[in-house]
Amino acid sequence: KKKKPKLLNKFDKTIKAELDAAEKLRKKGKVEEALRAFEALVNQYPQSPRARYGKAQSEDDLAEKMRSNEMLQQAINTYDEVVSLPNVPSDLIKLSLKREADRQQFLGRMRGSLVTLQKLVQLFPSETSFKNDLGVGYLLIGDNSNAKKVYEEVLSLAPNDGFAKVHYGFILKAENKIAESIPYLQEGLESGDPGTDDGRFYFHLGDALQRMGNKEAYKWYELGYQRGHFASVWQRSLYNVKGLKAQPWWTARETGYTELVKSLEKNWKLIRDEGLAVMDKKRNLFLPEDENLREKGDWSQFTLWQQGRKNENACKSVPKTCALLERFPEATGCRRGQIKYSIMHPGTHVWPHTGPTNCRLRMHLGLVIPKEGCRIRCAQENRGWEEGKVLIFDDSFEHEVWQDAESYRLIFIVDVWHPELTAQQRRTLPAI
Repeated sequence: KKKKPKLLNKFDKTIKAELDAAEKLRKKGKVEEALRAFEALVNQYPQSPRARYGKAQSEDDLAEKMRSNEMLQQAINTYDEVVSLPNVPSDLIKLSLKREADRQQFLGRMRGSLVTLQKLVQLFPSETSFKNDLGVGYLLIGDNSNAKKVYEEVLSLAPNDGFAKVHYGFILKAENKIAESIPYLQEGLESGDPGTDDGRFYFHLGDALQRMGNKEAYKWYELGYQRGHFASVWQRSLYNVKGLKAQPWWTARETGYTELVKSLEKNWKLIRDEGLAVMDKKRNLFLPEDENLREKGDWSQFTLWQQGRKNENACKSVPKTCALLERFPEATGCRRGQIKYSIMHPGTHVWPHTGPTNCRLRMHLGLVIPKEGCRIRCAQENRGWEEGKVLIFDDSFEHEVWQDAESYRLIFIVDVWHPELTAQQRRTLPAI
């Protein structure tokens, strides 16, 4: 059993009855009364760490009740004050700083949270859990190299720490050290330690195994599905809306976006010709795919809309194509997708991969398609492209692409909102 934290210093023990009475109000959910009681105690006994901590917790509770960021900032400040008082029990320091860092992260104050976590690690250097939290703090600001150092330190002190292992494996995978990442991700997940049962770790372990040609990948996808992280073994997106119709391939009629599909197919030559006109290498409009999805080859894209935002400059180069799309908010307003040209050269293979969300469907309009050698697999079915025809699939399902033709393949990609999303969801879902 966990030891109960010691929260009272010598002085606080003398006012225990008053502290308990205020805490009782807080536990009963009488937040405003609890806050008044703790404020009175802080005014009467400014040196009492426990009273100050109770005030911080009450402000924290009230911030949640009022949904007030201002009140939450007040709570953060009060947690910080606790630590600067004399004779604060170490358990109370730990609780105050941990909660302060957590609330700073909640408000998006990642750098402030990092400073708080660094303070915790300095005060309690032998506690690996604080180092683990600090590593997460670095990851949240995109500082993978400092996070990596932190986890190396943890693993030198506690070689079997599952939390450090999954995060260290995650960083190695991000560095494209695929083979090296596997044992850390796998052993970390197998440890069952708190904080390891996360869909991202199943996702990246499976992906790393797939890239090494190891069929064990599907065992981990299956496990991720059983643990509730994936909608199915094949559909492994992590940013989802529950209950949306899920199938790998769709027809235009099933999507309800028949007008858009007709318009793309009717005007495919116009879209193709504008795309061909901007393909000139010297203009550098097509940028190489940068998500590390290629095993080999040459694959570039020219993006017109991203996260529901129009790229005005790009559209100047293909004005008719952009004008054509303006009529279809299901595409131009899809904040979880893109609209782009995609060119793939012979000898390209795209690893099996999964899109981030089940909130969109992806349309591929064939523009320049070699007679043979190009195919796409979504889940367990392969298909090919045809010039002037639209293919529709749900890219939250695993898909893979081969380009083994004699010449390049050019397609036009249009992401649309999943047809079952409500107008409210389309307005409020955060962009991806």
